[in-house]
Amino acid sequence: MSHALVTTSATTLPVPSEQLDTYLRAVYRIPVLSAERECELALRLRDHDDVEAARELVVSHLRFVVKIARGYGGYGLPLADLIQEGGIGLMKAVKRFNPDVGVRLVSFAVHWIKAEIHEYILRNWRIVKVATTKAQRKLFFNLRSAKQRLGWFSREEVESVAEDLGVPPETVLEMESRLSGQDVAFDPAASAESDEETNWSPSAYLAAPAASDPAQSLEHNDWENRVSERLHQALEQLDERDRVILEQRWLSEQKLTLHELAERFGVSAERIRQLEKNAINKLKKLMD
Repeated sequence: MSHALVTTSATTLPVPSEQLDTYLRAVYRIPVLSAERECELALRLRDHDDVEAARELVVSHLRFVVKIARGYGGYGLPLADLIQEGGIGLMKAVKRFNPDVGVRLVSFAVHWIKAEIHEYILRNWRIVKVATTKAQRKLFFNLRSAKQRLGWFSREEVESVAEDLGVPPETVLEMESRLSGQDVAFDPAASAESDEETNWSPSAYLAAPAASDPAQSLEHNDWENRVSERLHQALEQLDERDRVILEQRWLSEQKLTLHELAERFGVSAERIRQLEKNAINKLKKLMD
């Protein structure tokens, strides 16, 4: 949970990541609320913004957060973090819970708990995001579950999964490819056991465009210098008014507006625009 401590009258719960075993034991010692007590607390929270009622609703349902979080243990992420994210979802659910609807809080909170855990998994399961749209997120969790049962899909299985999830077969194939990929260190030389392993790292075959070819860099710098020199020479051939307009409109760090230049030269803004256009055309001809 986002708070450093969750306190009730009977117990103080540490953050999951600090002492997970202690946290779990403490969570399971908290009694489950009766329907009547839950409704009473929810009404106090809704009608009077009772913080103590909200806290009791949250801590009494942490066992359900733990149960849901355990179901996502196959993603290789710390259980403590999954519980913590699920706790955030629980708090959001408590804030929005309406006791007049006639359902128990746990039934309402399941969606919020899973939503927060899903977001955490998608943010941290891979360095590169595997699912960005709503449809891809749904496919990610359903497809991963199906792959654990079936392994690599045949064409018939791809079409069956696509039909069940309401997506094109191509989308299933793309997500299957993403799920099968693995993160690779850019430069694993420090942990490699042999030179052969290092040769296959991205740092060995990805080019650095900015400094991959010194000859190209020198040629580019030389070209920029020559263009700058030609521009300076061309500007010197313009009359003073045209040169000032171009410098103030294009080359100055604090550029002037048409109206500011119009006031300076005592003409209309439209006239300045025409002079600017003519000066640009002259400059182009001088640089050809």
